[in-house]
Amino acid sequence: METKMQRGYLVLADISGFTSYLAGVELDHAHEILSDLLETIVNSFKPVLVLSKLEGDAVFAYAPENKVPRGETILEILETTYVTFRSRVEAIRRRTTCECNACRSIPRLDLKFMAHHGDYVMQSVAGGTEVIGSDVNLIHRLLKNQVSEATGWRAYALFTESCLTHMAVWPDCVQELTESYEHLGDVKTYSLDLHKRYKELVEAQRVIITPEEADIVLTQDISASQPVVWAWLNDPQKRELWIEHSTWTVTARPGGRTGAGTRNHCAHGKNQSVEEIMDWRPFDYYTSQDILGPNNPMRMISTYRLIPLAGTEGTRLQLSAVMKIPRLPRWLTRLICRLMMTKVAHMSDNLALLARLVAEDAAQEHAPMGMPALAAA
Repeated sequence: METKMQRGYLVLADISGFTSYLAGVELDHAHEILSDLLETIVNSFKPVLVLSKLEGDAVFAYAPENKVPRGETILEILETTYVTFRSRVEAIRRRTTCECNACRSIPRLDLKFMAHHGDYVMQSVAGGTEVIGSDVNLIHRLLKNQVSEATGWRAYALFTESCLTHMAVWPDCVQELTESYEHLGDVKTYSLDLHKRYKELVEAQRVIITPEEADIVLTQDISASQPVVWAWLNDPQKRELWIEHSTWTVTARPGGRTGAGTRNHCAHGKNQSVEEIMDWRPFDYYTSQDILGPNNPMRMISTYRLIPLAGTEGTRLQLSAVMKIPRLPRWLTRLICRLMMTKVAHMSDNLALLARLVAEDAAQEHAPMGMPALAAA
C-alpha cells in the first residue's frame, strides 16, 4: 500500500431533493435521470477537478492546489456547473413526453456544493485509489448543515473559511454560519445563494464583439482546456508573462469578485491604461474595454472567446476587437485599431507566446520527478 499526502481543494456536489424525489416515482426512469444529471456534473467538473468517486446522488472531486493557482476558478467552476445543471434539468423536462411521476417531478431537483481546502491522502490499494483524511471527513459532514434552515435556500455553494482564504476571494451577500461536528469542532462557513446567482447570470447584459463587426480578429490554438486558458488570461501574474513588459494590478472588484465592473490597471512601459470588464461568462468568453488615458476618448473593446477544439482537450482563443473614437469615420477607426493591435500591442506575438508558455507549463507538470521537462519549440 502506498500513501501520498497532498493539499488542495475538496468539492462535493449533491443533488438536492433526490431522496424525496425517489418516494413514489418509477425507479427505472429515476435511475436514467440521475445518471444523466451526474454525468452533467462530472463533465462540467472535469477541466478543473479530478473525480474521486460517485456517491449515490453526489459527486466527490478534488484538485491539488498547485493545479489551481488562480483560486477564483473554484468559485467559477461551481457556478458554471450549476448553470449547466439547471439548463440540463430544463432540457430534460422540455424534451420528455412521458407522464410518469419520475419525469413530471424533474423540476423538484436542485444542486448544492460543499467546498473546502485542506489535506488529504491518496491511498493506493490493489490498483485502486482512495482519497482519505480528516478534511475529507469534514467535507462530507458539511452536508449536514444549517444553511437551508437559516435561509430557506434549496441551492447553494457552501465554502469553509479556509477555502475562501486560499481562493483569495470574498463574495458579497454570503450567509455566514458556524457548524459544529463531533471530533472536528467548530467550522465557520460562508454560503452563496445559487438561485439568486443563476438569475443574475441569466439576466446580466451581454456585450459581445462578433468577428463580423470587429475591426480585427486574431485566433490562437492552445493545447489546454478552457479553464486553464481562462486562468492565463485573467491572472495578473500570468498576464505579465505573455504580455511582456507589462504590470497588471486589480484596482476594483465589485461584489468582492471578478465580473462585470472589475477594473485592472496596466502599466506598459510609459503607457498607462485601465481595463474594465463589461461582460463575464466563465469559461466561455469575456468582453472588456481598454481606457487608454483619463482624457483620451479612444476605447478599445475586445471579446476573448474560448472555443473547445473538437476531439482534443485544446482551446481556440478568438480575440475580436473594435475601436471606438468619437467623431472619426468608421474606416479610420478600423485602421487605427489594426495598427494598435499589430504594431503597438503586438497581440499576435503575445498570443503565440501565451500558447507556448501554456504548453511548457503543462509539460513541466507532467514531467517525471527528477527529470526536466522539454521546452516547447
